[in-house]
Amino acid sequence: MSGTTLLLIDVQVDFHPGGSLAIPTANEDAARIANLIKNSLSDDGSKIDAIIATMDSHHKMHIAHPSFWVDSETGKNHPSPFTSISSDDVRNKKWTPRNDLSDKLEIHIDQTIFETSAREGGKFNVDKYCEEYTAKLEDGGRFQLCIWPEHCLIGTPGHCIVPNVLEAMDDWLEATGKSIQFVHKGQNLLTEMYSALRAEIPVDKSTSFSKTLMNDLLKSERILICGQAMSHCVNFTVRDILAHWPSERRSDLFLLVDCASPVPGFENAASSFVNDMKAAGVTVRSSTSIWGN
Repeated sequence: MSGTTLLLIDVQVDFHPGGSLAIPTANEDAARIANLIKNSLSDDGSKIDAIIATMDSHHKMHIAHPSFWVDSETGKNHPSPFTSISSDDVRNKKWTPRNDLSDKLEIHIDQTIFETSAREGGKFNVDKYCEEYTAKLEDGGRFQLCIWPEHCLIGTPGHCIVPNVLEAMDDWLEATGKSIQFVHKGQNLLTEMYSALRAEIPVDKSTSFSKTLMNDLLKSERILICGQAMSHCVNFTVRDILAHWPSERRSDLFLLVDCASPVPGFENAASSFVNDMKAAGVTVRSSTSIWGN
C-alpha cells in the first residue's frame, strides 16, 4: 500500500448551478475540492499520490431519462423528471417504453448475467425487459426507477469536469507528472449506475462489480472521497467500497462532508448515509482538516 488517493465522484458541470440536474451548493463544494488539491501541492510534488475521477456518462435514450418512456393514453407524453415508475406501472402500462426503440437494445444485455425472459420468438421485448428490470430494482430494496432530467450526456458541456476543479487537477498533473484515472459509468442504456463500482442491476460485464477499480483503491493507505451527489453517487459508491474494504481499515476511508451535497429533496438519504458511515468507522471530516488548507 502507498499514499493517499483522492476519489472525485462526478464533479461535473450538470450537477452544478446552471446544469440540468443542479445541486444548489455544488459550486461551494467544488471550490473546496479545488482548494484541497491546490493546497496539497508543494515543491516536492503533492500530498495526493493518485486521483481517480468518476464521470456519469449517459446517452439521451436511457432507461432513467424521460424520452425513453411514453404514457399509455397518448403514446407521446413523456414522464416529468423525478417521476417514479414502479413495476406495477410498467405491468399495467401506465408508462411504456416508446415503440420505436431500436431492436439493437438487446446488445446491452448479457443473458449470462441478467437472466431475462424478454425474448419472444427470438426477438428482444423491451416492454418485458422493463417490467423485469423495475421489479428487480424493487426487490433490491433501495429504489424504484426514478426518471431524471437528461444529464451528463456524452459529448455535451454538462458532461465535463467543472472548470475550477479541472484547473486544480491540471495543476496536480503538472506538479506530479502523473496521470488521472477516469472511470466512466452509466453508458449502458438499460440500467442505472449510481455507484462507480457496479450498476444497481448489472446486465453485462461493464456494469458488474469492478474488481479492477476496487483493487486500485485497496492499494492506497487512505482515500479522500468527495463529489456529487451525497444522496446518490457518493452514497452508493462508498457503500460498495465499504462492503469490500478490510474492516480493520475503515478509518482509512475519509468522507469529506464539506465537499458533497444532496440532490434537493433527498436530504434525508444523505443524512442517513453520513450517519451510517460514522457508525461503520469511516472517518467523516471536513476538507480543511486534512492538511490545514
